[in-house]
Amino acid sequence: MPADVVETVRWGHTGLTAVVEIHSDRPVALRELSAGAPAAPAARVSQPLVEVLVPGEGRARASKRLSETAVGCRLRYAGSEQSSEGGWHELRIRMRDEVSGLAAELTMRSPDGVPAVQVRVRVTNTGEHPVPLLAVTSFAALFPASEVRGLDLLYADSEWLGENRWTTRPLTEHVPGLGLPGHGQHGKGTFALTSQGTWSSGRHVPMGGLTDRGTGRTWLWQIEHNGPWRWETGERLDGAYVALSGPTDLDHQWNELLAPGESFTTVPVAIAVSDGGPQADAKAPMRAPRVAPCGSGLTGAAGVAGDGVGDGVEGAAAAMTAYRRALVRPHPDRAALPVVFNDYMNTLMGDPTTAKLLPLIDAAAAAGAQVFCVDAGWYDDGGDWWDSVGEWQPSQTRFPHGLEEVLARIAGHGMTPGLWLEPEVIGVRSPMADKLPAQAFLQRGGVRLAEHGRHHLDLRHPAAVAHLDQVVDRLVEELGVGYFKLDYNIDPGAGTDRDATSAGAGLLAHNRAHLAWLEGVLDRHPHLVLENCGSGAMRMDYAMLSRLQLQSTSDQQDFLRYPPIAVAAPLSILPEQAASWAYPQPGMSDEEIAFTMVTGILGRLYLSGNLHRMTPEQFRLVERGVRLHRSLRADLLRAAPCWPLGLPGWDDPWLALGLRAGEVTHLGVWRRPGATETTVLRLPHLAGRDVVADLAYPAADGWACSWDPRAAELTVTAAVTAPTARILHVRPL
Repeated sequence: MPADVVETVRWGHTGLTAVVEIHSDRPVALRELSAGAPAAPAARVSQPLVEVLVPGEGRARASKRLSETAVGCRLRYAGSEQSSEGGWHELRIRMRDEVSGLAAELTMRSPDGVPAVQVRVRVTNTGEHPVPLLAVTSFAALFPASEVRGLDLLYADSEWLGENRWTTRPLTEHVPGLGLPGHGQHGKGTFALTSQGTWSSGRHVPMGGLTDRGTGRTWLWQIEHNGPWRWETGERLDGAYVALSGPTDLDHQWNELLAPGESFTTVPVAIAVSDGGPQADAKAPMRAPRVAPCGSGLTGAAGVAGDGVGDGVEGAAAAMTAYRRALVRPHPDRAALPVVFNDYMNTLMGDPTTAKLLPLIDAAAAAGAQVFCVDAGWYDDGGDWWDSVGEWQPSQTRFPHGLEEVLARIAGHGMTPGLWLEPEVIGVRSPMADKLPAQAFLQRGGVRLAEHGRHHLDLRHPAAVAHLDQVVDRLVEELGVGYFKLDYNIDPGAGTDRDATSAGAGLLAHNRAHLAWLEGVLDRHPHLVLENCGSGAMRMDYAMLSRLQLQSTSDQQDFLRYPPIAVAAPLSILPEQAASWAYPQPGMSDEEIAFTMVTGILGRLYLSGNLHRMTPEQFRLVERGVRLHRSLRADLLRAAPCWPLGLPGWDDPWLALGLRAGEVTHLGVWRRPGATETTVLRLPHLAGRDVVADLAYPAADGWACSWDPRAAELTVTAAVTAPTARILHVRPL
């Protein structure tokens, strides 16, 4: 190709357009990634599509970035292929660096009609000498915007009991305008988030986003890995770049030695895009909103065309939601979405016995639960089980007539029996700690890792896999277990240096072996339901959730603190996978019972609480909530989330989550103590339309609504004492 001649590879479908730019004298670069409306590209798009960091050359310009690596800047186009199969479109771009002998193949996959793409990179050593890898990006590109100072950055902090705390900030708060054109160089700094160890969401959710405030154009990304990851953004001469990767040397003690002919494949990542949208007609006539009890028709000025305002983050969230539904493994649970009762949270708290369980099982069945999970402690005879776990044999003292009696009681009510299991750990006092070979555990320097009284299995080793297969098969085939809550309460740190070039490389291989083990379990037991739990939601990622059926969103025991977690969850995971606890108690008021029930209803209802001790009136309130949730399950499977009060703050007095399913929008609205009586919900997709707002749960008493169609605002007033919450169904007349 002659110098300065630009060629392009165009790929996509009805929902997505990608344009890759090819130069003879510059690296391959992504010129466009959009939902259909072409972006206005920069005059020069120079961010390499693939970045590869090797110790012999490092970066072309000194920095702390995964941008402008020496190898990345030299990668040149070597061909491409496009294909389509099973509803997925695929593009493969091949590149080669003649100096290092490294070849890279970037693969993009996208479900038909969905503005989202999954990306990964395979690097192959085609040279004659080994090459150490220190970092390889899964995706690197320039965000399509005219200037950095008009961008907002979206990210989420997360920790035990405080998961999914999303934040939106101007990018310039983290990446100040530096006057780069005057220097003629790209920047050196970056805003980067990382996760260490195996709690992939223990510090931050493995996601992020950029949005252009002027146009609404948005990228929302997720890193689909059950281990360490990094994403970053920063300023270049031509705009803001984004680089997404799995483990790196700098952050995670990861390096991989590629012998001649060997390949390394990065972890997959996904990017969902929204091109923004039209603004509402500002010339529509205004009429004062009409106040009415919820459930009345709420009318006002009509005639405003379209869906209202631009999509922005919610458009990208809808795209990511559709992508996740295409990604997840087929399973009978996906259509059924059975209601799960778990005896742990604020109820038995890991101390189950036959006497405690039988009345709870009867009450859960009467309330409408379809799965009953016996949580931690079912395997313990001595009362101090934390560092003795690993054999997973039912206790003889807790269940005098055997655990079979309890599981039979569950099955006799037509419910699926479930058990809590933490498969990846072996307690330091467990008999299995000596029965398994030392090589079956993660190690550093020949010493088995220990954390909080537990060793960590290394699922690269066949003895570890055989042990777990035997446990699962025995519990399923001999005891009839159909549901496992898979918990995960320790983090092994950087990884294992046994049979690995680095601790991080050993951990990555273990992470991948763990996913293969889960797939094997589901292949052998296709109806078995697996819940993903990691001290709540500290391993919440789509490496796990593309395979497992539902996700515990938190271990938070305070029903007043739980709503912001539940409201934010559908940005991170599918609504139908987001299992938020509802744990009503006999000592609660009716409004408090309704408050905690609402927290679980607009997701995968995860029920607990001492239902067997409730008054008939209290029990009926719980039962009505379960019945409402079950009636919404078909809509959960097609709903896209929206946030009428914006993404929730941890201490917000009012919170709201919307799920848009066809013409109806299901709203959960919470008023916490200290809140004013009134809040205003923005529903731009209903702009200009008369609506009816039905108050579905628990009752309309003390709540009223008014609708302003021109502003697309639903004003909600709750005169009853907080805490109070309601489920509303809003639909056009």
